[in-house]
This record gives sequence, C-alpha cells and structure tokens, in this order.
Amino acid sequence: MDENEKSENIVHRRNVTRSNGGDLSGTEDKPASAEEEVQDEDNSKRRLTLMEEVFLLGLKDKEGYTSFWNGSLCFGLRGCILVELSIRGRIKLEEAGVKRKSLLRRKVLIVNSTPTGECLLDEALKHIRQTQPPENVGSWIAYLSGDSWNLMKRRYHMRYVRERIAKGLVEKGVLSTEKMNFFVFDVTTHPLLDSDTKLQIVKKVQDGLLSRWTGDLSRMDKRQLALLLLAQVSEVIENAFDSLNSDDFVSANKRVSELANLDLENEAAKENSLDIVWAVVDYLSSVDSEK
Repeated sequence: MDENEKSENIVHRRNVTRSNGGDLSGTEDKPASAEEEVQDEDNSKRRLTLMEEVFLLGLKDKEGYTSFWNGSLCFGLRGCILVELSIRGRIKLEEAGVKRKSLLRRKVLIVNSTPTGECLLDEALKHIRQTQPPENVGSWIAYLSGDSWNLMKRRYHMRYVRERIAKGLVEKGVLSTEKMNFFVFDVTTHPLLDSDTKLQIVKKVQDGLLSRWTGDLSRMDKRQLALLLLAQVSEVIENAFDSLNSDDFVSANKRVSELANLDLENEAAKENSLDIVWAVVDYLSSVDSEK
C-alpha cells in the first residue's frame, strides 16, 4: 500500500464551530442535539481516537515505527476511521430492510456532517458526504486505502495516514520525533514518549478479553469492543499480551479466537449493536483471507 505519496485533499486540523454552516454543511445535516454536543465534548476530553490506539498497539516503542510487513494495519486504520465516525454520530449503515441486506451490501449514510475537528476524520467525512450514490463499507476502505482500480475514486486515497497519526500523537505529547539513518536515507521516526498512555491502551485490551469479557458482546462498551475487533483485524492485538501470565495469555488468545469465529451478521442484528464495526470486520477478514 502506497503511504508515501502526497495527499491532494488533506483536510487540516482546525477549530470547529458547531452549526449547520461551514464547509461540510448540506441537506443531509441534522442540528446537533444536546446529547451529541455532550458526546463531542466527551470525545474532545478523550485523548485518543480508535486509529491512534490501534496505531500505538502496532508501534515499536523504542524504534518509533510500525512493522513494514503488516499490510493489515494499513486497511485497519481506514476501518478505524469509519468506526470512529460512527461512534461520534456522523455516519451509519443503512437499515438491513425486509430483504435483510448483508453487512457488505448496506450503504454508508451521513447522519451529521458537522466536522469533528480531527483532520483524518473530517477528510473521510467530506469524501463520504460528497459521494452519490452512497457506497458500502468495503468500497470506502478500498478507496481510502488507494486499493481501487476505479480511477475516478483515486482522489479519495488518504495518503500518509500513519505519519499523520504519528504527528497527531506528537502534538498530544504521546510520541517524540527523531531522525534515524536507514542505509543511505534519513528516516523520521516517532519513539514512544508517554509510556503511561500506551499502558492504558494495553490494559484496556487485556481487561476487555479477561476481566470485562462477556459472552454477550452487545453488552460490552462499544468503544472497547471496537478496539478489540479493530486491533485483531489489524494484526496488532497480540502486542498487548506480552505482560500477561501464562494462564491469562492462554485465556486472551482463546477469546481472540472466539472473536475471529463470530457470526458477524448475527452480532450486527443484536439490539444496540454498532453494526458498522461488524461490517468493517467482515470486509477486513475477507481481505485477510485473500492474502
């Protein structure tokens, strides 16, 4: 996956005024409710997005970069963007309907196009809003990853995603910036600076698979469940197991296997389910099986 080309449509981080005006306004907009305003305020206090958490799980702490061989992380980070937008109330999947459309046939719809203030999220949100007719989750992950043969969709390719996430984490004081000599090239790396933040993410994964595990995943906190699923399909979840004792390590791996063998359509049909995360997992699992 080409992460080293310049983006033609980068949306820069900016302060956002919550109204129906602005660059992303349109007929699809719904006025932000009091509940949504509180949700956005909570999200602004929450230091990290899903893509930042998954990225940190894949980061080599001292070296300051992710594995060059993990192609799943590239797709996974784009999936994280879609799920984060859904959790923030910006997008949703269309209803399955009477014919019970499968997850990968259901289109991604705009709920509220108010910018989030996160540059990657707002870039993706702008693309989704401007695309008619709507596309499904699989198409959006392919477009955002630059993995589409459709030349008309190449403008949706979000480039430099890992580097942009890393720079955002530098701004938040989680990572630092260094130069490393790689053969004849100087490469910018981002070693871990705030180890407590990384440990909190690791603990969140461990707790989700152990102390907070529930047989009914619809009862689990949506953000925590999304982190587990997205870390799994991005092939970084096992990086959280290093500190586990032998028994917990076995239990955690068993739960990961259970996640990998779930009936995704059934999970998505449950009440209060975050169906878009199951659609993302469905698509990324199929991509992984084709490798």
